[in-house]
Amino acid sequence: MVVGSEHRQAMAKAMGDRAMVVPLASPDAALTAIVALHSRTPLDAVLAVDDQGIEVAARAAERLGFRHNSPTAVAGTRNKAVMRERLAAAIINQPSFRIVPPGVDATLAIAEIGYPCVIKPVSRSASQGVIRVDDVEQAGRAVARIRAILGDCPEPLVVEQFIPGAEVAVEGLLVNGHLEVLAVFDKPDPMDGPYFEETIYVTPSRHEISILADVENVTARAAEALGLEEGPVHAELRIGPTGVVSILELAARSIGGLCSRSLSFGVGVSLEEIIIRHALAMGLDGLTRESQASGVMMLPIRTAGVLNRVSGQERARAVEGVVAVEISIPSGREMIPLPEGDRYLGFIFARGVTARDVEETLRRAEFCLDVQLR
Repeated sequence: MVVGSEHRQAMAKAMGDRAMVVPLASPDAALTAIVALHSRTPLDAVLAVDDQGIEVAARAAERLGFRHNSPTAVAGTRNKAVMRERLAAAIINQPSFRIVPPGVDATLAIAEIGYPCVIKPVSRSASQGVIRVDDVEQAGRAVARIRAILGDCPEPLVVEQFIPGAEVAVEGLLVNGHLEVLAVFDKPDPMDGPYFEETIYVTPSRHEISILADVENVTARAAEALGLEEGPVHAELRIGPTGVVSILELAARSIGGLCSRSLSFGVGVSLEEIIIRHALAMGLDGLTRESQASGVMMLPIRTAGVLNRVSGQERARAVEGVVAVEISIPSGREMIPLPEGDRYLGFIFARGVTARDVEETLRRAEFCLDVQLR
């Protein structure tokens, strides 16, 4: 396995061609580097692990003749305006929306959508810059705040209808255009804004079978509308008060951060192995999700400041059902909450007999933690 990243890795000298710098901000240069590596040491697949790399991976896989999604399809998942337009053309349930070009006053678009609505930049991920507004004063402040986040890189904004209701996440794998749902996560904490930090994911879902069938159908249709055919997808959907399922986002990658550790297939097979096996056409027979309920809590950054320490980690690990506690921001680093921030403090993983057990375990473990700033 070759690991490519934007910066030189600490062990790069000892790893030789197993570690390389891939300039993701320059897709042409990144593609050239991967093709050159292939000429020296033939590859069998090219995969990305996050949003930044998926377009480069798609282009490289296409050039080298591997399983891949169309680079155009992948690019559409990285632009929320393009995504909304493609989903609308396919008549798939989603929020009503308007696109506001850079430098254009958003007042008219907001008035057409009405309140409450959600305003977001087209390119950011991890809920960065996503703000719900309930009136004209909030709208003005939100637009200014998002523009400040974008800084010297102006881009369109999306103004979209706020859909109340429960939110779920789908982890899936596309095989020759067919969606295999690997897991559906419930998000038991309300996702009502004004910012949309994610906290708890638990699976299996506790929604009715008919609702879950609609969730799978909408996700599959959305992937098809975006032109995706191969590899992992991660989708976010809302279940409205009347039970109507609408798609919010679909990414051509697996679940972000360390969250994949909450999933296990077959006898201890990780999500990453599932994805690699698919890319190498090795077959996935029998690799269904474990029967035990599982979940993860993404620890949100609630207060800005410089992290001193997170105490109580051993107490959290000692809570029955907790599998691991990982703090991903080191001491001395600045902590930035949403909507300006784009990362989490860390992750708690748990397993249990039922999804409710897992949810309660995660909440008890978080209660043990004390975040100290300086």
